[in-house]
Amino acid sequence: MRVNDGSGGAEVVRVVVVDDHPVVRAGLLGMLGGQPGFEVVAEAADGAEALAAVARTRPDVVLSDLRMPGVDGVELIRRLASAAPGTRVLVLTTYDGDADVLPAIDAGAVGYLLKDSPREELFRGLRAAARGESVLAPSAAARLIERVRAPARPPRGPLSEREIEVLALVGGGASNREVAAALFLSEATVKTHLVRIFAKLGVSDRTAAAVTAHERGLLP
Repeated sequence: MRVNDGSGGAEVVRVVVVDDHPVVRAGLLGMLGGQPGFEVVAEAADGAEALAAVARTRPDVVLSDLRMPGVDGVELIRRLASAAPGTRVLVLTTYDGDADVLPAIDAGAVGYLLKDSPREELFRGLRAAARGESVLAPSAAARLIERVRAPARPPRGPLSEREIEVLALVGGGASNREVAAALFLSEATVKTHLVRIFAKLGVSDRTAAAVTAHERGLLP
C-alpha cells in the first residue's frame, strides 16, 4: 500500500481486477474508482493477462474471479504465490461449492467473497486482504469448517469397488446417464450407488463426494 499525499496520509490499496466478463470488470472499475482509498492499476480478462499486469504494476491485491478461460483463478493464485508473494489474492466469484472454495484457499487466496456481497463488505475485504488478513463469505467459511471436521469423523464403511468406479466417473464430470452407459448399469442403479456413497462419506452432493474421496485417497 502506498500513501496518498492528497488525502491526509490515508493508505491507498492498489488493485488489479481480473474477470473474463467485460461488464463485471467495468462495474468493479467504476465502483472502486469512485471510492477513496483504492486505485485500480490494471484490469485483466484471464489469468495470463493478470500475471503480466501484476509483474508490471506490483499491486497490493488481485481481485479475481475463479472460472475463466485459459489460466483460471486457482492456477493464477498458485503462480502468484511464487511470482509475486507480496501481492494478495481476494477471490470474488459467483460460486461457493467445495470444488471452488477449497482449491482457491489451498492455492493461497487470502479471501473469498461472492459477487452478491454488499459494496462495503467488498471494500473491507480488499483492505483486509492488503494487510494479509483473511476474509471469507459465510458460505466459504462453512466449507472450510466442514473440511476441518471431516477427517475427525469416523468412516462410515469402505466403498465397494463398484462404488469407487461410479465415484471416479462422477468426479470426472459424468452425468448419471453417462455413468450408467459406461458401466452397463441402469440410471436407477447409479442413483442407488450414489446414495450409498454419500452416506458412507458423510456428504450430501456429488461435488463434495468427489472432493472428500480425493482428500481421503480413495480415488486414483
